[in-house]
Amino acid sequence: MGKFTKDVNLLIEYLGGKDNIKAVTHCMTRMRFVLIDEKKANIKSIENLQYTKGTFTQSGQFQVIIGNDVLEYYNEFIQISGIEGVSKEKIKEDAKGNQTLLQRLMSNLAEIFSPLIPAIICGGFILGFRNIISDIKFLEDGTKSLVEISQFWSGVNSFLWLIGEAIFHFLPVGITWSITRKMGTTQILGIVLGITLVSPQLVNAYLVGSVEAKFYDFGFFLMPMVGYQAQVIPAIMTGFILVYLEKFFRKITPEYISMVVVPFATLIPTVFIAHAVVGPIGWKIGDFISSIVYAGLNSNFRVVFAGIFGFLYAPLVITGLHHLSNAIDLQLMSQFGGTILWPMIALSNIAQGSSVLAMSLLQKKNNKAKQVNIPALISCYLGVTEPALFGVNLKYGFPFVCALIGSSLAAITSVGFKVMATSIGIGGIPGILSIKPQFILQFFIAMMVSICVPFILTLIVGKKKLSLEDLVSVDIDSDCFNIDNDDFVSPMSGKLYKLSDISDEGFASGALGEGFAIEIDDNKIISPCDGVIVSTFPTNHAYGIENTNGKEILIHIGMDTVELKGEGFTSFVSIGDKVRKGDIIARVDLDFVRNNNKSLVSPVVFTDGSKIELLKSDCSVRHGEGNIIKIN
Repeated sequence: MGKFTKDVNLLIEYLGGKDNIKAVTHCMTRMRFVLIDEKKANIKSIENLQYTKGTFTQSGQFQVIIGNDVLEYYNEFIQISGIEGVSKEKIKEDAKGNQTLLQRLMSNLAEIFSPLIPAIICGGFILGFRNIISDIKFLEDGTKSLVEISQFWSGVNSFLWLIGEAIFHFLPVGITWSITRKMGTTQILGIVLGITLVSPQLVNAYLVGSVEAKFYDFGFFLMPMVGYQAQVIPAIMTGFILVYLEKFFRKITPEYISMVVVPFATLIPTVFIAHAVVGPIGWKIGDFISSIVYAGLNSNFRVVFAGIFGFLYAPLVITGLHHLSNAIDLQLMSQFGGTILWPMIALSNIAQGSSVLAMSLLQKKNNKAKQVNIPALISCYLGVTEPALFGVNLKYGFPFVCALIGSSLAAITSVGFKVMATSIGIGGIPGILSIKPQFILQFFIAMMVSICVPFILTLIVGKKKLSLEDLVSVDIDSDCFNIDNDDFVSPMSGKLYKLSDISDEGFASGALGEGFAIEIDDNKIISPCDGVIVSTFPTNHAYGIENTNGKEILIHIGMDTVELKGEGFTSFVSIGDKVRKGDIIARVDLDFVRNNNKSLVSPVVFTDGSKIELLKSDCSVRHGEGNIIKIN
């Protein structure tokens, strides 16, 4: 019998039996399952298994946290269950069957845009920098920008546009290529299709309505010669049309002529459909949205409209239809001497950036995530949201929704104060420079809403939604957990007691494990060893730490302090954080606890079953002091 045989057999039973398991794989710390019916999983029983540290569901996968022994556990599971393991990529595909339509849509969008993220981040930096040097008039008494007084910076501005245009104006090329790559069809056809959407012979999407229209004349009907620069929906729709037409023609075409017939039969009808059907439909959708926005801004319900617009603007950025707002802004500026629409757009950018700021804090231990989060945050706060949207917020889903809520509330605040901008073009935080002077304070208030609400919401939801792998980069070759012995120090300062001498029967009886207790007299709580935070309580009064030797330590601050509902406690760690011996994990307001008639006697218990010999008792110890216990 193997080490995990009993647990594995029970896990199979609690998952609803072998017949309920569609696929299984593992990662660094967890077993990942795709279940046919997740309702059959007995979560409480699973979490009570000896080697299970918790469960959660994410992206259609039911995940069981095992820890460092997951590979051995997985191998034993495969042997006992007879279920063949699959790759993480395969299980992701299988898991899509358990996702809602919206989750599948977001998942597919993320897979399409993931290869484009490096270019989008680069483009975001470039456009944000160009906004600063060309649009912000901070020289010569606020009348000129850096570009207007310096030939060098004017040249830099023009040169950088070469790259920015390639990334954003020609984004449809990248999208159609990425779709063919994802779907396993001919990638060069995707590239060619994308080029036909942004060809120089077409009327540039940004100039539609301001220059003479052009058409392909087929005698019996006219087809508009319109480009789709920076447009996302037409590119995605035509990309999938190309993919499915190619698969169809490959299926019916003899192999010996497929190289000639399939590209010809696929590309020509796709390009025709793109310009004759998909493109015009996209513009009709845009015109409709434009009319709704203009009417809403001039109605008696403009505050309600502001909330709706603030919520929907970021999704419009995803579609590419947000460019239509420029025409509305220009009309408002002409009619009213300013625009109340542009401030809401700037606030929407800030809100998306604020969610990324929260994600950066949550993922501060994840080096891979930081490479995306930080550049996306900077470019978003400078007014370019695509890196934040496609690189972070849409990837996880909940930051995007949190930002939409914050953007909606900020837009209501802005329109409620009748904030008006004198011009457009400066987005994000620098957008405050385009606000009419009499409205700057009001816009600042709205800006604080767009910063604080998404940030706080994303932090709260993220602590519940994000998995261990999302929170921290785990490097199995790292020496971060370099523990060669049972080196252990006191996590608190105060009087040391035997666990059996304290009043709480649950701890004193040893039912929760052996250990000791300290009546703390200092507000600082530190980690007693190198390890990882495996559990925290929402009330911040208890923490679980595990080291690589499998020792699991529970630190419980005070007695019955859960009743304080978190008041008096400040946490400095989250689940998944790596900690070294001596790192601060929490602080406690001693006076607050005493004034609420709660004991400061704090148990420290080894919940993994380790046998503990207390080397000292009934004496004072300081946090960081060693040689207080012997672990047998």
